[in-house]
Amino acid sequence: MREIVLDTETTGLSPQGGDKLVEIGCVELVNHVPTGRNHHVYINPERDMPEEAFKVHGLSEDFLRDKPVFADVAAAFVDFLEDSTLIIHNAPFDMGFLNAELAAAGRPKLTNPVIDTVMLARKVHPGARVSLDALCKHYGIDNSRRTLHGALLDSEILAEVYLELIGGRQVALALSAEAQLSQKVSGHRAPARQRPAPLSPRITEAEHAAHLAFVAAMGEKAIWAQYEEG
Repeated sequence: MREIVLDTETTGLSPQGGDKLVEIGCVELVNHVPTGRNHHVYINPERDMPEEAFKVHGLSEDFLRDKPVFADVAAAFVDFLEDSTLIIHNAPFDMGFLNAELAAAGRPKLTNPVIDTVMLARKVHPGARVSLDALCKHYGIDNSRRTLHGALLDSEILAEVYLELIGGRQVALALSAEAQLSQKVSGHRAPARQRPAPLSPRITEAEHAAHLAFVAAMGEKAIWAQYEEG
């Protein structure tokens, strides 16, 4: 099972109002385990950077000026996603921007299944604060590097939060243990069980002879005679 934890940074809150994507970060999970395979890109929005947005992510117009526009990175982004489930915190926001940018680039909108971790967190922790920082505090996840929002960093942190929300750390440990066991036995036939060595006799030959004579005196139908024949 492949999932992609995804986050974006933008120039503002409304793609309909002219705001644009400036960063996309993705983290790959397979069977709820991070694979180390990520996708990250900065994007030139071809517009100014409002001060309010700059205070959130720290990406300036000067920094983004030589970065590719969305149309130039769209194909690689969509190829990375494949048809995997997307894990997004406040999914309507990110999906709204992504689909607006895809439409502007003449590409189809995303049809991937989406899990919104805001909704998931509200279900798991009803009445609690469900911001990414609040969930990190609740689960004891280190987010000290998050002095500013960043799409890839936030995706990495969200991956940890998501695994806690679904109990995935325990699942990951179980899968890891199963994989290690499989690796140990793969390609090796289990050693055949060997029959234990027979016990050494506990009676002397004279005692055994006396026993045979006693059994013979009991007649052919004696049950002991059957054991001796066997």
